[in-house]
Amino acid sequence: PEFTGFRLVNSSTACEGRVEVHVQGAWGTLCASRWDLLDAHVLCHHLNCGFAESIPKGGHSGRGNGPVWRDSFHCDGTEAHLGECPVTALGASPCSHENDAAVICSGHEANLTLCNTPLPESALEAGIAEDMGVVCWGSRQVRLVNGPGRCAGRVEIYYQGSWGSVCDDGWDLSDAAVVCRQLGCGGALEAVGSARFGEGSAQIWLESVNCSGAEAALWDCPAGSWGQHGCGHKEDAGVICSEFMALRLENGTNCSGRLQVFYNGTWGSVCSNSMTPETVSLACKELGCGDRGSLETQRPYGRLSGTAWLDRVE
Repeated sequence: PEFTGFRLVNSSTACEGRVEVHVQGAWGTLCASRWDLLDAHVLCHHLNCGFAESIPKGGHSGRGNGPVWRDSFHCDGTEAHLGECPVTALGASPCSHENDAAVICSGHEANLTLCNTPLPESALEAGIAEDMGVVCWGSRQVRLVNGPGRCAGRVEIYYQGSWGSVCDDGWDLSDAAVVCRQLGCGGALEAVGSARFGEGSAQIWLESVNCSGAEAALWDCPAGSWGQHGCGHKEDAGVICSEFMALRLENGTNCSGRLQVFYNGTWGSVCSNSMTPETVSLACKELGCGDRGSLETQRPYGRLSGTAWLDRVE
């Protein structure tokens, strides 16, 4: 079908909620079976809502009551809107409203008109509202410092006007996964402690962080009170992220082809130097293609083109 509109509904902001599309004169929901982070990223960008932080499970933003479209988008993350992405039908299997697609964009609306307001626009234009002032204390942010790049290092949070570290008590891969996703750094390879990336010198903001891994931001996770801890900087937590947003197989079938990674806004190849069967098996698992595979180095999938993002993956 021809998609003529996109929106996010059933949330307090225009940049989070259940995905609805306008098709054939009516608004309906999307089936979440093949909905992924790259599709969500294109939608967030199109709606002037930044990037996609997470794609919650069905039911997170309530159930729709219109038609459920079973078409699946296959975006590579660079399209201007979902209508530019390749689309395929999921087939005849039904999809209920319990599996409606949803997305949480980065919460940064491009302008105030995208934010929800309890007053009608006519009232605002007529000045029927109290004037408001703002004292900015600074939003919460997260960063990785003292590592080899943007996507590895000591975890630091900006809170109440200053940067501080996180104690490694209970620090594990689920906690690291939230940080990596929040920074657009792909998945978490390792949650590190004992100040491997050096000791901080300022406040220690959090300890006993206990994320499920599905949270949109580190401060959404259960943790001790801000600034209340029994830790020293020798226990500062860090993470090592994959930096890569997604994998795909090009010029082949669903589960065979040239391995590519999505990084820095583009798809690039992976060189086979030093690649072990364990690495191949990991790629197969990531792609949903079973738990083992074989490495093909005879280039049956055409000549390499574009950037090679990775080499000597061990």
